[in-house]
Amino acid sequence: MPVDKSQIKEFEKAVVDGIELTADWNRMFDQRVVFDYDPNGAMDKVTDIPGGESMGWCYQCGQCIPVCPVDIAGGDYGPLKIFRKLQQGIELLPDPDLWKCTTCMNCLRVCPKAVNMIEIMPATREAAVLDAKVPKELQDVFESTFEYGNPLGESPRKRADWVTETGSTVSTMKDLARPVDMLWFVGSYPSYHARGKDASRALAKVLNLLGADFGILGTEEKDDCDSFRLAGETGLFEEFAEYNIKTFKKYKVKKILLTDPHALNAFRKEYPKLGGDFEVIHYSTFLAPLMDKLDFKKKLNYKVTFHDPCYLGRHNGEFDAPRNVLKAIPGIDLIEMGRCRENSYCCGGGGGGMWLDGFMSDHVNERLSEKRVREAVETGADVLAVCCPYEVSRFEDAVKSTGNEGKLIVRDIVELMEEALG
Repeated sequence: MPVDKSQIKEFEKAVVDGIELTADWNRMFDQRVVFDYDPNGAMDKVTDIPGGESMGWCYQCGQCIPVCPVDIAGGDYGPLKIFRKLQQGIELLPDPDLWKCTTCMNCLRVCPKAVNMIEIMPATREAAVLDAKVPKELQDVFESTFEYGNPLGESPRKRADWVTETGSTVSTMKDLARPVDMLWFVGSYPSYHARGKDASRALAKVLNLLGADFGILGTEEKDDCDSFRLAGETGLFEEFAEYNIKTFKKYKVKKILLTDPHALNAFRKEYPKLGGDFEVIHYSTFLAPLMDKLDFKKKLNYKVTFHDPCYLGRHNGEFDAPRNVLKAIPGIDLIEMGRCRENSYCCGGGGGGMWLDGFMSDHVNERLSEKRVREAVETGADVLAVCCPYEVSRFEDAVKSTGNEGKLIVRDIVELMEEALG
């Protein structure tokens, strides 16, 4: 009920039940700023957006805060904290909180009311994108991807150059001119980034040793764009998805092998909505049952700890395959970090976070990748093993920035396979 300001009085001195109250005490009855706005307005602006409805379901149990990787890194964050800000009338769209979420899904895992940030954040960010309220470094990547077909801003004509550069034996679908058992969707970072190319070379070698019948799209491949969808660029995602689906159908693709868990998530959950229903499999899931078919020449003798990618683990339920691959490599001693499997920590690259390190540096005490590297070092491991293209570069940078060079090396699990194969 609105407060009648005329009824608010301040007395120089008041006596209540024989106790003298000075003006400092009765000034508490002054009008507050809380009466100057509708506290429901900010919440409604989120819950009225299709996909944002569950933000209003929070009943403030607080279970989300201890598992939020951004809060753990000093970001003062989590669905509950956003909910309370909205209750106070602080709008989300212009607030930096809109861009901190990495969509890691750990909050949804523990939320009894299913407050779904995986739907809330993309929906709300889409509204911000349409209103041109996007951090500049993310906007720059949107534009690079639109123009070049990849977020690194590299020429689309060079997308398959990694094959000759690394001495790999891989054919494009165009050159094969026939259906194959499996299309390998390489992805942008494994095609262009120096460390991504290392993993691509290793995977190509393993696939050839296994006698797999596969091909790649080469210059016909474009980014899967799932991270951009989560960052609010729905139009860019749909345009690229429709292009990729059309290309898959042109080559009569039935099964797709993925390097990137984000692409796996897109092809499995989002592409079918646009008419692209294919069998998809992450390379670790594909390789795990085939490890006994490989003739390993070298015993590695490494202590290895493994980082679960959010989009392979929590989002798509694959925890065992990467570990089974690692355990099958001769000499590897697998050591788990405290946060692993369902409760694994986030590298910080999801939901657009891959391109927001500059923005995030103003809102956390340390990068999420740096926090994760510290956790890996604490295990006493020699190697931090990964199976997501975002993670090699993120963790290698974090090893340097945390002063752990010489203590920990970062390797894709297929690179460890290549080393053991000799």
